[in-house]
Amino acid sequence: DALGILAVTVLTSQDANACKEAGHSRSTEELVAMRAICAREAGCRGVVSSAHEVSKVASVAPGLMLITPGIRPAGSATGDQKRVMTPAEAIAAGSTHLVIGRPIMKAPDPAAAADAIVREIAEAQVNHDRS
Repeated sequence: DALGILAVTVLTSQDANACKEAGHSRSTEELVAMRAICAREAGCRGVVSSAHEVSKVASVAPGLMLITPGIRPAGSATGDQKRVMTPAEAIAAGSTHLVIGRPIMKAPDPAAAADAIVREIAEAQVNHDRS
């Protein structure tokens, strides 16, 4: 794959209240969609957004890589993240790339946590390909 620029839409640590406090009058989904369209028009390769908005991004700005942070395996602490999904949910929603940091780095056994997440992703991809 060629090198490309990514644009961030709305941080996964922000929710509707945080967007409103920042002075935005649009809903989180509308703000994400607007920023995705701008990113595509600017020539960005992909966008970073919550998995909750990937289907909207794909519909308004097709062809972009859909990178989703805020990925938490079932039972993991959400920490400061407001809009999270499990790896399987994010893949089912249409995410093309997942960002998974703290659930691995903060696990008592990071290698085992990473292995479990890789298995979950592989299973989710098989199920996603079947549908």
